[in-house]
Formats: sequence, structure tokens, C-alpha cells
Amino acid sequence: MKMGTIVCQSCNTVIDHFEDEKVSILYSNCCECCNHSEKKEE
Repeated sequence: MKMGTIVCQSCNTVIDHFEDEKVSILYSNCCECCNHSEKKEE
């Protein structure tokens, strides 16, 4: 098995790693940076 990585699409922080058949990168949002950006807009 190879390792995949989940990366925050807003701040490029590595969120987690997972096992996969190939090396891959998935993009998601972490709560920390999303909460900060929402607070800035208010």
C-alpha cells in the first residue's frame, strides 16, 4: 500500500494521511483556517 495525503485547499496544511493503492493528494478544508476566514468576513 502507498500513502495518500489530505491537504487543506485554503491554507495547504496537511490534515491527514490514508492508505491507498497509489500515492495521491486529496484536497479538503480544515476547520481551523475556515473558521478564521469566516470570522474575518464578519
